[in-house]
Amino acid sequence: MKVAIYTLGCKVNQYETQAMEQSLRARGHEVVDFSDAADAYVVNTCSVTAVSDQKSRQVLHRARREHPGAVVAVCGCYPQTHADDVRKLDVDLIAGTGDRTGFIGLLEQAVAEKRHLEAIDKSFERRVFEVLPAGGMENRTRAMLKVEDGCVNFCTYCIIPYARGPVRSLPLDKATEQARGLAADGYREIVLTGIEISSWGKDLKTGQTLIDLVEAICAAAPGVRIRLGSLEPRTVTEDFCRRAAALPMLCPQFHLSMQSGCDATLKRMNRKYDTARFAQSVELLNQYFEHPAITTDMITGFPEETEEEFAQTLAFIRQCGFAQMHIFPYSIRPGTPAAEMTQVPKAVKEDRARRGAAVAAELRRAYLEDCVGKLYPVLFEQPRDGKFFGHAPNYMEVLVDGEDLHNVVKNVRVTATDGDVLFGEIED
Repeated sequence: MKVAIYTLGCKVNQYETQAMEQSLRARGHEVVDFSDAADAYVVNTCSVTAVSDQKSRQVLHRARREHPGAVVAVCGCYPQTHADDVRKLDVDLIAGTGDRTGFIGLLEQAVAEKRHLEAIDKSFERRVFEVLPAGGMENRTRAMLKVEDGCVNFCTYCIIPYARGPVRSLPLDKATEQARGLAADGYREIVLTGIEISSWGKDLKTGQTLIDLVEAICAAAPGVRIRLGSLEPRTVTEDFCRRAAALPMLCPQFHLSMQSGCDATLKRMNRKYDTARFAQSVELLNQYFEHPAITTDMITGFPEETEEEFAQTLAFIRQCGFAQMHIFPYSIRPGTPAAEMTQVPKAVKEDRARRGAAVAAELRRAYLEDCVGKLYPVLFEQPRDGKFFGHAPNYMEVLVDGEDLHNVVKNVRVTATDGDVLFGEIED
């Protein structure tokens, strides 16, 4: 059969989609573009906000409207958390966030038998990590390796613990086996991803933590860059930094999940750190790594946020000197405690997002300007605007004159920046 998959949401969803695509091909099926004719259309959904739910519904409606004779299937966080809402939609197969391998079998059954099927488990009862094939999309230079699933932090704005269940970790031996396989397949970079990778190992009861996993993967795939997904700030301890800095292929880019630079706001969010602890993580990374790229997320207009609290956040992000930030106004997620708090007007949330973005742009420009003159090993990916594009280890985008550089690493001397990307010259 021909199958098309549309993916919304995070890198974990992207990872699980490519794993399903590998499984489909291994079973003799053809994966086609979502705009092409197919026997089945799968929407792998996100439910992090109400807007995410709306986008998922829109894609499902479009699939049914444009392909009335095909099977329309939905999986992911939206049906896991809002099954009753999804049942009201005109879909043939409903599944959640568990058992991706089983989902492929149900999809085959739905196409063959032309009947409605549903498979949604209880996420909080999950105890085993589902091992899926690692890899990347076609022609990619980097691969994702999912090493963890689930979260038990229960931030007041987030529904993901209900969608994904408790922490489950990919066992270390399985992780190193997959890393070796990716290296053998020719990938030059592996991104460790998960719902909350800082919690890796907690369920395995071996005493091992994320840094033990990182060391093992670096040893299993020597010569391959290893990049970390989003980190909980408390992961960054002196021991973590000392051991991480000794790994030459670990990329010096660290995404620390911040959300707010105000202690009162962080407390309402039920985050497990304060600004002093976050600042300590930033200081340690700058101490152990040369010019690391520290990136983050920030929510503006969280319920009850005052102008003074937002001013504290702006001052804090300047103090941290982030290389890049993802900034977005708070979006209500029904079913979470924050949805019941006093809301900030939409115009205020959006204004604060714009003001935050302006500061973030200043910080990014300053970081990029500090890169000028430095030499970086750049992993090249594809042509862009008459040049060749790639990423430095700090994940900054680099453009050079050249051709036929796909999946090649070259040393590049940075000569200039436009405040968005770096420009450089290859040095042999």
